[in-house]
Amino acid sequence: MLRKTILIGLFVSVLILALLLSLGQNNCFAQARQARQARPVPDEEGFYNLFDGKTFDGWKISEEEQGTFTIKDGAIVANGRRSHCFYVGRVQNALFKNFELKVDVMTKPKSNGGVYFHTQYQEVGFPAKGFEIQVNNSGSDRKRTGGLYNVLDIMDDSPAKDDVWFTEHIIINGKRIIVKVDGKTVVDYTEPDVPVPPRGNPGRVLNMGTFSLQGHDPGSTVYYKNIKVKPLPW
Repeated sequence: MLRKTILIGLFVSVLILALLLSLGQNNCFAQARQARQARPVPDEEGFYNLFDGKTFDGWKISEEEQGTFTIKDGAIVANGRRSHCFYVGRVQNALFKNFELKVDVMTKPKSNGGVYFHTQYQEVGFPAKGFEIQVNNSGSDRKRTGGLYNVLDIMDDSPAKDDVWFTEHIIINGKRIIVKVDGKTVVDYTEPDVPVPPRGNPGRVLNMGTFSLQGHDPGSTVYYKNIKVKPLPW
């Protein structure tokens, strides 16, 4: 009788152990499946979407003025006191060196904004690290849309118009920076072997980093959407 009881106990223990192992294995499979599903996937041209058009997932707004950025009709809208919205998502772990970045932009009259690259998150002020591609078709600043701000500016005549969507296409490959607005090249700049940053912008040197969208001032309203990047070989 005792032997039979022991055998039954062992049998039950084995069944329980097998059940627990099965549950654990299934859980591992489920977690792996979820991880695969969440992994960023590029489109047929190799571009990854950085903005889902609905939420700020993968983005971090500077503490300086979080209310400056909202989402409307699939676009990030910048309107309010100075603030910046930084990409901190999973694509490349938000660390880019060589790449193609495309952003659809629209400005209201007299508005100022910008798209930064090779930058990093900071809570206050204009980003100290990296470069800014200007967004400004009719604002008081004479430096216009598409210019490499304070490095190779486009003065007075903007290649884009207010109240109309246009695309900024930024290509970084080694020391070369190309900026296109609606397919037309407006900047083609090669950084010298010994970089000389512009006065007041010591961090304006090619390196690596993330992207940031600018909210410039309460009088400016700028829309950003269809934000996507194609990493290029280092």
